Amino acid sequence: MRKDNWTCLIEIVLLGFSDFKMVEELLFCLVLMFYVTALMGNSLILTLTIVSPTLHTPMYFFLWNLSFLEIGYTSTISPKILVNLLTEKPSISLCGCGFQLCFFVLFSVTECCLLCVMAYDRYVAICKPFQYPYIMNYKECAKLAATSWTFGILMGLGHSISIFTLPFCGLNRIRHFFCDLMPVLRLASTNTYKYEVANAILTVVFVLVPLLLILYSYILIISTVLMMPVAKNRHKAFSTCSSHLIVVFLYYGAITATHIRPNLASSLDRNRFLALLYTVVTPALIPIIYSLRNEEIKAAFKKSVARKRIFFM
Repeated sequence: MRKDNWTCLIEIVLLGFSDFKMVEELLFCLVLMFYVTALMGNSLILTLTIVSPTLHTPMYFFLWNLSFLEIGYTSTISPKILVNLLTEKPSISLCGCGFQLCFFVLFSVTECCLLCVMAYDRYVAICKPFQYPYIMNYKECAKLAATSWTFGILMGLGHSISIFTLPFCGLNRIRHFFCDLMPVLRLASTNTYKYEVANAILTVVFVLVPLLLILYSYILIISTVLMMPVAKNRHKAFSTCSSHLIVVFLYYGAITATHIRPNLASSLDRNRFLALLYTVVTPALIPIIYSLRNEEIKAAFKKSVARKRIFFM
C-alpha cells in the first residue's frame, strides 16, 4: 500500500474475542464476575490493613500496596473488555490506547517489583528474625514501596511517550483485547526494531531479574526452614510464605507463558486467554488466597464484623 494513501489513526480496533462469538456472553459474565470480585476483595484487604492494629506490620503494608495496585490493574483492562464484548465494533481511541498502555505497564512493573520486595520481607523475617525490626522498619518499608511505584511510573510514562510519538498511519487492528505493548508497537508505520530491542532488555530487567531474586530468596528461606529443629516452627514459617508463593506462581506463570511463546498465528488464541489470567483472574484471586490462607486476616475480619454488630445493636 502506498504511504500517501494511508490515513493517520484516530482509533484502534481491538479484535479481542470477536472470533469467539459463541462464547462472548459467557466471557462477559466471567470477566464481570472476576472484576467485581477483584474490587470487593482487594477493597476489603485495603480496609482491614488500615483499621486493624494487628495488621500494621511490614508484610501487610506491602499487601496493602499490592491490593491497591490490583484494583488499578484490573480497572485498566476489565471495563474496556466488558464494553467491547457488548459492541459490534470493539475499539479504543488512540489517546485511550496510550493511557491504557501507560497504566498497564505501570502496574505490571510495579507488581513485579512489589512481589520481589515481599519475598525479601519474608527472607528477612525467617532468615534474620532478630534483625527484622531494624531492617524492615517503617522508613525502609516506605522506601521499598516507593521505589517499586517509581520504577512502574517511569516505565509506564517512558513506554507510552516513546511509542505514541511514532507515526500511526497504517493498519488499525490488533488481535488482542487491550493495548498490549508489542501488538501496538507493530502498528507503527516506521521501523520499530530499536524499540523492540529496548523492550526486550527492559523486560529482562524488570520481569526476569525480580523473578530470579524471588527464587533466590526462597532458596535461602527453604534452606533455613529445613534446619529448624521444631516441626511447628517449620510449618508456621512455610505458612507465612505459601500465599505469596501461590501469587508469584499465578502471575509469573501466566505472564511468562504468554511472552516466551513466539507470536505465531497458532499461539495467538492461547496467548489471549493466558493474558486474561494475569489481567483479570489473578487480581480477583489474590485477596481470596490471602484471606483463606492467613489466620491474621481472618481474625481481623471477624473482629471487624463483631465491632459493626455491636455498633448497630
